[in-house]
Amino acid sequence: MQTRKLGPFPVSAIGLGCMNLSHAYGAPVSAEQGERVLLTALDAGVTLFDTATLYGFGANETLVGKVLKPHRQKFTLASKCGMQGLDLNGDGKLVRVIDGRPDVIRKSCEDSLRRLQTNVIDLYYLHRWDKKVPIEDSVGALSDLVRKGYIQSIGLSEVSAATLRKAHAVHPIAALQTEYSLWTRNPEIAVLDACKELGVAFVAFSPVARGFLCGQLHDVSTLDAKDIRRTMPRFAPDNYAANLKLLPAYNAVAKDVGCSPSQLALAWLLHKAAHIIPIPGTTSLSHLGEDLAAADVRLSPATLAKLDALINQNTVVGSRYNALGNSEVDTEEF
Repeated sequence: MQTRKLGPFPVSAIGLGCMNLSHAYGAPVSAEQGERVLLTALDAGVTLFDTATLYGFGANETLVGKVLKPHRQKFTLASKCGMQGLDLNGDGKLVRVIDGRPDVIRKSCEDSLRRLQTNVIDLYYLHRWDKKVPIEDSVGALSDLVRKGYIQSIGLSEVSAATLRKAHAVHPIAALQTEYSLWTRNPEIAVLDACKELGVAFVAFSPVARGFLCGQLHDVSTLDAKDIRRTMPRFAPDNYAANLKLLPAYNAVAKDVGCSPSQLALAWLLHKAAHIIPIPGTTSLSHLGEDLAAADVRLSPATLAKLDALINQNTVVGSRYNALGNSEVDTEEF
């Protein structure tokens, strides 16, 4: 596996987003299947594993910690704070809460270390900027965790170039993570350039457009009732029907290149810039192998230009988040 630079760490050019194993797209996989996916990824050369306090309300960190603890020196471990599940109503039901106060960040880190069964987290992201708390205060708390040896480097998720610069002035930021794919181009407005200027790795989540660019989801009515895509405007039936019209031409490009649609999506990202690291997630061993092989796909300038023109912010119908989701992020929007 080729490597790219993430802060002080050389990591595999394609990492693994672990969320899918426990969170967001319906029922979590079994512990046995989660273990198979994680260990197969490690054996295949993946050296960046990405989890978060939010995923499964701690369950994903617990799974990653249990399975990968014996191999801790072989990979870079990333997790996130600032968004978690809390029992706000005293009924035992956890509610997702964004909270970037310094004391909450410190407590979250201690809990993450315990669940991950590690003495240090290599990369710790602020999962969302809590807009009630100055970014300087939240990053200051993360900087304290670096000094204490709890974490080695700091990341940010879903923030703008301006917020990145403010944070970077408090403590060097190793990575910025946000959604980026052919159908989500917002990072191209300012964040990609800011990351390159500051020496910050850009970690692309949902690099195959939450499954759209795999070309296998044709009927959104088949999605699990708890699948988060049901809340996303691009997956609303009418919008998705319009977006599906982009796939025949896209699939034809993949056929011409000699790769799968998902490999084409990942290869496009890898060709965009050397500081971009995609982290696809999957629950399938066959899909995992397919994704990782994308690192070997070569795209010509003509192919890249064709893809850029085919699927972009002007050809995709629907925003990536609903009104609530849009209010919670701090990203530049087209």
